[in-house]
Amino acid sequence: MGPIRALRSLGNSFGLAWWARVETIQPEVTYWFGPFLTRRSLKVRLNEFVEDLSAESPQKINHSLIRCRRNEPLTS
Repeated sequence: MGPIRALRSLGNSFGLAWWARVETIQPEVTYWFGPFLTRRSLKVRLNEFVEDLSAESPQKINHSLIRCRRNEPLTS
């Protein structure tokens, strides 16, 4: 495990990591994208993730940025 990945994992274990909760409608799915060390780094990468989801043609995509601890499953 690289040093950045280890820091992300540590931040996540303490509930300090940044995650994006991305919800789609039609299909109705919630995705979790993260962990990230900073809100800024999450925002930079989030557009790429949302673009990938857009290729699946959901009717609507909503997202929120949350600082928390997440475990599997990351999709529900």
